[in-house]
Amino acid sequence: MPTSSTAEAEIIRSHVVRGDEIDARDWILASPLCPLLAQHHIAHLGLLEMREPYEMSRPDQSGTFMLACLSGSGLVKVDGQWKRVAAGHACLLPPFVSNAMKATGKEPWLMCWVRYRESRESNPIVSAASPVLGAYDPQPLLNAIQGLHAECKGDAAPAMLHLWTELIHSYVLRFAQPHQADARLWKLWEQVQNSLEYPWSLEELAHRACVCKEHLRRLCRNELGRSPMQQVTFLRMQQARHLLATTDEKVETITRQIGYTNPHTFSNTFKKWIGWRPSEQRR
Repeated sequence: MPTSSTAEAEIIRSHVVRGDEIDARDWILASPLCPLLAQHHIAHLGLLEMREPYEMSRPDQSGTFMLACLSGSGLVKVDGQWKRVAAGHACLLPPFVSNAMKATGKEPWLMCWVRYRESRESNPIVSAASPVLGAYDPQPLLNAIQGLHAECKGDAAPAMLHLWTELIHSYVLRFAQPHQADARLWKLWEQVQNSLEYPWSLEELAHRACVCKEHLRRLCRNELGRSPMQQVTFLRMQQARHLLATTDEKVETITRQIGYTNPHTFSNTFKKWIGWRPSEQRR
C-alpha cells in the first residue's frame, strides 16, 4: 500500500476514473467506473495536484505507471535515484518495482496519470525502447482523461467511452513505445535484450550501433532518459525480476543468465533498481 509523509490535504485528485473495483481506497471508490479501461489493463487514471511536503511511496507497484507533468515540478524515484519531472515532460515507471514521488518547491506539482494493473507472468507495456523520462506534450492526454470523466458522469454512451479509452491508451503507447525512435537504438537494444549474458561495455555498444561513444550517450539520454550502461542494467534487472517471478531457477543461475558473475553484486544492484533483494522478490 502507498505511504505518505503528510496528510491527504496536501494532495488533490480530480477527473479520476477507475477501470475495476479491485482497489478499495476511498478516493478510488468515490470515482466513476469505466469497465472498458480494463480491456487495456488500466486500473485508474486522473489529474493529480501535489504540494510540498507531500511524499508517497509504493513498495511493490503492480502495474506500469505513467505521469505527464502540466506545471510545476517534483521528484520521482526511478532506477534507484531521484529524478526531477517538470512541465512538458513525462515519466514511465515499470511494474513490480519500488518507487516514490514527492512534491518540491512553492508551486504545486500538477500532472495527469495513467496506472495499469499487470500480471507478473505477462510482458508489460514497458519495452527495451521505452523511455524512463522524456519530453512530452501532456495536453492531449489530459483532454482525453477529462473527456472520459465527463462521459462517465454524464450519458456514459458505450461508443463514446470506447473512443475516449482508446485515445488514452494510444497516448500512453505513443510515449512508451515510440515508433519514431532512432533505428540504431532499437536494433541495439534488441541485440542486448537477446544476449544479456554478454559482457557489454560502452565501447561494444557504440561499435554495434555504429556511432561514437559520446554520440551514443547523447542519443540514449535524449530518447531514454538513461545512459547506455544504465539501459543495459535496466534490461538485466527487468529480466531478472521476470525470471524470479515465473521460474524456480536458483538466484545463482539467474545471476549468470543476465551477465553477472558475482551473486552479491547482482543482489545489491537488484535492490537498488527494484527496491528489494532477489530472495525477497521471490517471496
